[in-house]
Amino acid sequence: MRGLETFTGLDALRARIDDWKRAGLRVALVPTMGNLHAGHHSLVELALQHADRVVASVFVNPTQFGPNEDFARYPRTPEGDAAGLEAAGCHALWLPSVETTYPFGIEGAVRVGVPGVTAVLEGAHRPGHFDGVATVVARLFNQVRPDVAVFGRKDYQQLAVIRYMVRELAFPVEIVPAPILREPDGLAMSSRNQYLSADERPRAAEIHTVLQAMREGARAGRPRFELEAWAEQHLAAAGFEVDYAVVRRPDLSEPPEYGNGARVALIAARLGRTRLIDNLEFEV
Repeated sequence: MRGLETFTGLDALRARIDDWKRAGLRVALVPTMGNLHAGHHSLVELALQHADRVVASVFVNPTQFGPNEDFARYPRTPEGDAAGLEAAGCHALWLPSVETTYPFGIEGAVRVGVPGVTAVLEGAHRPGHFDGVATVVARLFNQVRPDVAVFGRKDYQQLAVIRYMVRELAFPVEIVPAPILREPDGLAMSSRNQYLSADERPRAAEIHTVLQAMREGARAGRPRFELEAWAEQHLAAAGFEVDYAVVRRPDLSEPPEYGNGARVALIAARLGRTRLIDNLEFEV
């Protein structure tokens, strides 16, 4: 069995995938933007439970960054990414160029827009972000033609957007959600954590503490608006600039003030120059 193969040309990648499929093998895709850590490696390990061969893509997608966001400084660590993927058991690394992914350029690109679920929370704070996500994921699906694709639950709304797009456009791809991997203090693993200063890093774990408190408050019957207001105030007092701290249904709609069922608490907040997101699913 050969180790990790790296592809920069679409024809060569598809030839390898065609070989696998002729042999009756099931192919999984793990889309990433690189700067990989243990959370990404766990996506590969989960993909191996659902497929015979795993392709990980590394592409920092320009269409999902806003004008004041961190596209230029987003960390790129190709050698470390390849080593980590190989150790995790990945079979192929797909490194498309911007020209391969957007052959008519960014301005000439066909866009994919997902209505409804993209209008709230992240979509409201990062206009156009999810159009960029849906656009690039649709292209990756067409490039790799996977049987299954794995996405982390940390990007909860992104997962909802992808599921909507797959159903709406009839992509023959099974979407497998992966659990959030956390540091020992509860901070969700993210490539952006490295932006945190030595002083900010321990305070960043307060997001997970607040999510847990929101869960326990909801289970105790505290009104949702009271919980959300408390969470914002608590995070602000800890030095965060809060975009949102809310409790929602799994489809991101607002739940009734009283009643049982599945819920998810979601937080997006800045600590210094680093924007962090996290969520916690639970039942009430």
